[in-house]
Amino acid sequence: MGAGHAHVLYQDRTSPVHRLPPEVKITAMVVFTLAVVATPREAFWAFGGYAVLVLLVATLARIGLRWLATRAVIELPFVLFAFALPFLGHGERVVWLGLELSVDGLYGGWNILAKGTLGVLASLLLAGTTTMRDLILGLDRLRCPQIITQIATFMLRYLDVLVGEARRMRVARISRGDDPRFLWQLRGFAAGVGALFLRAFERGERVYLAMVARGYQGRMPGAWRTAGAATTRHWLVAATVPLAATGIAATALVLG
Repeated sequence: MGAGHAHVLYQDRTSPVHRLPPEVKITAMVVFTLAVVATPREAFWAFGGYAVLVLLVATLARIGLRWLATRAVIELPFVLFAFALPFLGHGERVVWLGLELSVDGLYGGWNILAKGTLGVLASLLLAGTTTMRDLILGLDRLRCPQIITQIATFMLRYLDVLVGEARRMRVARISRGDDPRFLWQLRGFAAGVGALFLRAFERGERVYLAMVARGYQGRMPGAWRTAGAATTRHWLVAATVPLAATGIAATALVLG
């Protein structure tokens, strides 16, 4: 799990956000997302405040808006559903440009679009400023269940190995005249997937037994967990954004 295992979303920059320990960034992102979700959909001004906070963090992290926008297309199915709600909703209706739209559907679509987009952007900022190794380390420091961190650790360590093995198997099939583009050769492809699964399972079992024999107990090494752990100053600095988001959400709920 060395530095070479940086996921495709990570942006190698030098910024105050990048230097924060991963556990404080994970906590800040979760609290920010919960505050956004708890905000009434009618409080339009509150979502503008959340957007300002996201832009501020992106600026501090030196992550461009274009990068965020291109990666945020992952929520496109939800955006399409949000745009369909005004036409599918029931209840009171309004006419706009000759179209009859449901008021409840308009609010519902806005709710999905605003909260989903802010959640995706917050996740992208976390992924863009934290390596995969640090994400797992942060989850371990936050006492995430061991089974989750174990699975994530093994996935990170051996994903490249499995991808390389799948690529070699594909080359071997093609060299024997197989062409996976045709539907009637799907059986061969399925057999290859099954063989890859068996190889991965057997390899994982051997590696796990070898690690247990060397004293592995299901947690990160103690030196990793303590080195670079968050201090009180780190928690205070990282708390500014989630506290501001919580204040916005509380105000929106009071003004209701």
